[in-house]
Amino acid sequence: MGKQMTEMLKGTLEGIVLALLTGNPAYGYEITTQLRAKGFSDIAEGTVYALLVRIEQKGLVDVEKRPSEKGPPRKVYSLNAQGEKELDEFWTTWSFLSERLEQLREREA
Repeated sequence: MGKQMTEMLKGTLEGIVLALLTGNPAYGYEITTQLRAKGFSDIAEGTVYALLVRIEQKGLVDVEKRPSEKGPPRKVYSLNAQGEKELDEFWTTWSFLSERLEQLREREA
């Protein structure tokens, strides 16, 4: 992955993870697996776990510890009302930016 892609992904990964959690609680490894299945193959697990700590601290998710077949209990993250509000704002911002970028690209063509 190129540096430009990495930088753009850093700015959007929180919104992407919140979108994945919409109606679909998951633990860290599941989230990483879902990201990779959707084509975000170069995202490191550590990046996802650091992001999960941040969104938990910001109060965007609820966390439930569930027993694991192997090892300690897993932290399962689910989107809460504040997280839904943040996701709505992300999509509004994304729409605004993508429309403007598309306009710029069309002008250059």
